[in-house]
Amino acid sequence: MLNKILSLTTVAALILISSCGNNEKTTETETNEAPKSMVEDTPKDDGQGIGKFKNVTLAALDEKIASEGKVFFDAKCSACHKTTDKKVVGPGLKGVTERRQPSWILNMITNPVEMTQKDPTAKELLGVHLTQMTFQDVSDDQAKQILEFLRKNDANPELEEAKK
Repeated sequence: MLNKILSLTTVAALILISSCGNNEKTTETETNEAPKSMVEDTPKDDGQGIGKFKNVTLAALDEKIASEGKVFFDAKCSACHKTTDKKVVGPGLKGVTERRQPSWILNMITNPVEMTQKDPTAKELLGVHLTQMTFQDVSDDQAKQILEFLRKNDANPELEEAKK
């Protein structure tokens, strides 16, 4: 009787062990990958950023708009950014108009939170500077004026260097 119980227990254990093994066979619907509907699409990095601005074409530098942009830059941006290469809270902005497309800059100014969540370049900057750029309630027109000011700064870096 003891031998029968031992034999049945052994057979049951073998069946249990073999049924728990990894079955290499998978069907087309049975995979280890998450369904595509559950995976967030990563947008292709076109250098324009995430937001309403796309394919922005710039005209010649407008001194009046750049002067207006300096006023908004000083009020909304200068606590965290300098127009030199000096880091304050955020990165220095010297050369930013040469490194980034105008649409990327405008999207970063007007849509910083979504940019740092979805745009690869903005995510990288957040990783380096470890501070989320805050939304400053800058209108589209104000953002364009700030961009014009940054363009002027990059065209004449010696002006900002003289202020040091």
